[in-house]
Amino acid sequence: MSRVRLVVVGPGLMGMKHIALVGAHPGAELVAIVQPEPVHARELSDTLGVPVHADVETCLEAEKPDGVILSSPNVFHFEQARACAEAGVPMLVEKPITDDVREAEILVEMVAARGIPTMVGHHRAHSPLVQAAREVVQSGRLGRLVAFQGSAVFRKPDDYFAAAPWRTRPGGGPILINLIHEIGMMRTFCGEIEAVQAMTSSRVRGHAVEDSAAITLSFRGGALGVFMLSDSGASARSWEQTTGENPAFFQSGEETCYTLTGERGTLHFPTLRLETFATKAEASWMKPFSVETVPVTRRDPLQAQLDNFLAVIRGEAEVVVTPLDGLRNLRVIDAIQRSAASGRRVEVAD
Repeated sequence: MSRVRLVVVGPGLMGMKHIALVGAHPGAELVAIVQPEPVHARELSDTLGVPVHADVETCLEAEKPDGVILSSPNVFHFEQARACAEAGVPMLVEKPITDDVREAEILVEMVAARGIPTMVGHHRAHSPLVQAAREVVQSGRLGRLVAFQGSAVFRKPDDYFAAAPWRTRPGGGPILINLIHEIGMMRTFCGEIEAVQAMTSSRVRGHAVEDSAAITLSFRGGALGVFMLSDSGASARSWEQTTGENPAFFQSGEETCYTLTGERGTLHFPTLRLETFATKAEASWMKPFSVETVPVTRRDPLQAQLDNFLAVIRGEAEVVVTPLDGLRNLRVIDAIQRSAASGRRVEVAD
């Protein structure tokens, strides 16, 4: 079987990870990169041995790829994804699908109308940890969900922002860069989010975007949630530092980042420590839980995501994270931003 010919747009932090994964995959071939800066383009071309183009349209015309991975800054997603859709090329768009809800709606409609296979890079959905936790929730072992508690609190070093100044401006910030991942996870575990109330602060870093946020959430199924977000607090209570799925980050073997609680028990994530009672009638704060650790076979979710993208291009699989998923995640983010600005509870658009 011939290898799937891929282009990576935006060789930044995530783009270089995609480039490495494509280069190591026996079923994929990196045929070109899109990088508008001439100095970096020449260096990349020499290092990787593939042509580097200044824009998506030129690259698509010259290379005729089987698929495109868009990992450019958020503000460019819409125009670049639209170019891929107009050319009829399947794409994997890094999260967020766009940085604007209306643009995301237009893109969702466009790829659906044209039948363009499109997936959004919420790669955590491909994690075996997530799949195992979701199975516990769906099995009913927790009973009816009551509460979700989540944390993404970490300290990004100053050079993270110096390397990509767009992260300090509108379109960047931890709500769009990081929290949108968490929204995807909350929707996966707890169902659709119907309303939010949020507060944000930029007092620590002083950027034009927030560095911290506190959010309360109401889920359609009746559960309530709380989430703490900060890229300026030194803590290990985040996905990256608890799951160990990215070796670039320090891993704390004891911390958790999510707690899911139902009428019959609680699941801690990512340790997958499960504390349950056999029935709701037996559940009492005066009695001990039955405690176990849910078994799971680990795998890099970015590799699993690439496998899914290649299979989708070949017509062998369905998209795991659809453009509609990306849009729904973005609508929650939009509601959070509007709530923080107004100080009020905001309903999430359907």
